Amino acid sequence: MRILAIDFGLKRVGLATSDRTGTLASPFRTLERTTRDKLFDELATIIVEEAVEAIVVGLPLSMDGGDTLTTRQARNFAQSLGRRTDLPIHMMDERLTSAQAEEELNAANVRGKKRKMALDSQAAVVILRSWLENAQ
Repeated sequence: MRILAIDFGLKRVGLATSDRTGTLASPFRTLERTTRDKLFDELATIIVEEAVEAIVVGLPLSMDGGDTLTTRQARNFAQSLGRRTDLPIHMMDERLTSAQAEEELNAANVRGKKRKMALDSQAAVVILRSWLENAQ
């Protein structure tokens, strides 16, 4: 099962995909957000081209597990995406994913301009890996 993970952000949206067996997570792309419609159009194209069968959206809860403004924005985004596709959409707690993604980029020695774009897609990888581990 091919899964698309989304690290939702107001400026950039990081994407990761699983392999066809649904066991490995890889960075896919980072989208620069311009307009809401363009973002949903880009996601719709990716969903079709990559034969995505399910979507996982990162849920940015506060450290105590509560909702924040960003949590509500991510939920609204997932609901809007759900109105545009029949695919199942799952939410996954993404606390500390950015820190883990930073560590992984450090280990891979990713620096400079590439790092900023890679961080969002790497965070999506962490979200997807967590979801795959919990789905087993």
